[in-house]
Amino acid sequence: MRLSLLLVAGIFWAGAAGGIAAAEDGGDEHRKYFDETRATTLFAFDEVSLPFSQNLKLVMRSPERHPANPVVKRGGAGDPDSWAVQFYGSVIRVGDVYRMWYVAAGEDRRDRSVPRSSPWRVAYAESRDGVHWTKPDLGLVEYAGNRKNNLVQIEPHMGILNVKVLYEPDDPDPEQRYKMGAHVWFPKNKVRLGTLATYASADGLRWKTLHAAKPVQAELQVEQMLLPPLHFEPVGGLYKWDGLYYVNGQNAIAASRPYHGRVVRQFISPDFKTWSQASTVGFVRPQQHTLLGPGRSREGEQNHEGVSVWNRGNVLLGISGIWHGEKEWKDVTIDLGFVVSNDGVRFRQPAHEWTFLKRGADGEWDQGGLLQGQGFENIGAQTFVYYGAWDPRHWQGSPPRGGVGIVTLPRDRFADLRVDDTTTGKGDYQMPVTNSEFLTAAISRTGDGPQQFFMNAEGLGPEVRLKVELLSANAIPLPDYSGAQAAVVTTSGFQTPLVWHGQTDVTGLPERYRLRVTFEGEQKTEIRFSALYVRAK
Repeated sequence: MRLSLLLVAGIFWAGAAGGIAAAEDGGDEHRKYFDETRATTLFAFDEVSLPFSQNLKLVMRSPERHPANPVVKRGGAGDPDSWAVQFYGSVIRVGDVYRMWYVAAGEDRRDRSVPRSSPWRVAYAESRDGVHWTKPDLGLVEYAGNRKNNLVQIEPHMGILNVKVLYEPDDPDPEQRYKMGAHVWFPKNKVRLGTLATYASADGLRWKTLHAAKPVQAELQVEQMLLPPLHFEPVGGLYKWDGLYYVNGQNAIAASRPYHGRVVRQFISPDFKTWSQASTVGFVRPQQHTLLGPGRSREGEQNHEGVSVWNRGNVLLGISGIWHGEKEWKDVTIDLGFVVSNDGVRFRQPAHEWTFLKRGADGEWDQGGLLQGQGFENIGAQTFVYYGAWDPRHWQGSPPRGGVGIVTLPRDRFADLRVDDTTTGKGDYQMPVTNSEFLTAAISRTGDGPQQFFMNAEGLGPEVRLKVELLSANAIPLPDYSGAQAAVVTTSGFQTPLVWHGQTDVTGLPERYRLRVTFEGEQKTEIRFSALYVRAK
């Protein structure tokens, strides 16, 4: 598809800068539900937002692979992604178009006249439904003697192994509304080490560096680096939190507290141009507290390539690589884990060492190892999580690799709180039946106008219900919204509105308040609570 045909996809080109605009109308799939990323979300698995509970248990949900996988495949002979479609990338919905950036490599990876990093480039795809993707002929970069390809323009060109993109449409500088963090290389002591490069763009297709980068043979030079000259594989995740930009990635350099192998290290920036020289370790798996010693960095349970993040405003959801290390590459495998953060700095596992997605079986496109990309979308009644593949067991043989796949969950249902009936019975240590309930952390009211509340739960009915009460910050019930005046939810759904006194608008709340949710009914063990949403009207 030629560049001009992007008009069909609802994107138009404006001026010489090639700025992109897209209709904000997302179609019927998006009209049915409000955008949860613009609400305060209290997830079942978030024990910081839901710190107190009684007689409840957390059950994580496993996603399902999409039958169309892989939804983005390697290209044909002569294409810039004929050898690798590597989803160390991003998916972002802009208006009614889903935009994807990924890392591509073609047959020129065998060119020994250039550094090994040089053939790695950033490619682009787009979709209307999140499932069917096209690779438009952008006409921006020459490859194999022509410009009929889907490569984005990177100035100056550097070999890029990992890329994450942020879209900030409100940035006052239109040339910086798209921001890219890239894992590039720099030479040190005759080896290649990883580091960060940053770019900005008006349209997401034409990118220019944000610092004085003058690469030599597609590699950054030490004197031009944004971060300290240590080996760091950045942009496993890229996000903005509390006014700061964060990059995180894989690093095994000794921290102030010793850990074994690959941990998640994070750097911060106030403006995406200047970056802190100090860093923090954001996530460590339990096994990494046992040091295996020098020369064994490949072995043991570790984290792979940082945490890719879904910023939900008040909480960060993350997908991390679960590295199963061994002495030899032929035995190393990678699955995907699930983590969460409430402060943007420290991530934790909501369920101990739980595997979100296991690698594919031998013979499948995602065999051996999985890659986390920053691609999360609520589309209709489903949550899409995009992921990639890389089989570390065979990487030294350099076979073709990659592709982009999707796993799905029911919309925002990563986990449930359910009634725990294991404590009831006739044994000596069994407890009498008590309430099954949880109490939220204190929530700050947004503005002075009405607040609205919505429930994401299933298993409800006329005789099976969730009772929702509003309390003060110090846990005293508010008379007009508790007890006999509580809201009662008897309808399953992803965004069921809560109603007090026949109204969905709640006014007169204190500046800080809590909610108490009680599971009720003889069949309350059927209830599956997944999330609660709060938003200002």
